[in-house]
Amino acid sequence: MTATPPDKDLIEGVEAADEQVRMGFLEHLEELRSVLIQSGLAALAAASLCWFWSARILDILITPIADQGVYFTAPNEAFLTRLKIAGMVGLFVVLPFILFRIYAFIMPGLYRSERKVVAPLLVSSTLLFYTGIAFSFLVVIPQVITFLLSFGTQTMVPLIGVGNYFGFVSRMCLAFGLVFQLPLLVLGLSWVGILNPRMLLRTWRVAIIIIATVAAILTPPDVISQVMMAVPVLILYFGSVLISLVVTRRRGKEH
Repeated sequence: MTATPPDKDLIEGVEAADEQVRMGFLEHLEELRSVLIQSGLAALAAASLCWFWSARILDILITPIADQGVYFTAPNEAFLTRLKIAGMVGLFVVLPFILFRIYAFIMPGLYRSERKVVAPLLVSSTLLFYTGIAFSFLVVIPQVITFLLSFGTQTMVPLIGVGNYFGFVSRMCLAFGLVFQLPLLVLGLSWVGILNPRMLLRTWRVAIIIIATVAAILTPPDVISQVMMAVPVLILYFGSVLISLVVTRRRGKEH
């Protein structure tokens, strides 16, 4: 029994399909490379511009301890701190542009219904992140610093290094920016059916323990900063219950 030779047109069709898949993959890689390069250049440009205002930005950052002042103990500490400030502020400034480029990259692969969800989520996430940073700097950090400095004595006075202070402020702001994403996390988990309002209300005691633990990890080891993080996060948690209720009811109507 002789074997049937493979059809030449079929082989060519398979090879053409493989070539299209390979070219499509390479095009996606090239587009991703373009997104990364544009985002990096935008962040670099923003950081370069922010450098010229880094001294003024530093003056704003040390407002909570303006009476104490900050010091640098190494010849390059002031330069490196201003460089970090320029880089971080520049990244915060161009964050909406970076998120827009990411959204434009993933948009062709989304369904129309998914596009209607992803765009508001990106905008909401950015606004919540900035809100968390503003709340941390304007409300929490001044209270925490006042509390911590109150432990000084007449013979033990604070001498705060600018590098350590900037690290403290940036970590606090980043922590609050991240925990303020809680409503969106609950929204997403509720939309896919993992969470529901009844579950959130039934486990509120566990949520309090988890929130208190996270606050203890993300903030300095003092009661004031931990409480000032835990309280707004608890408010966001119970607000998320309402969000979950709305999302769950909407999913029920759609199904």
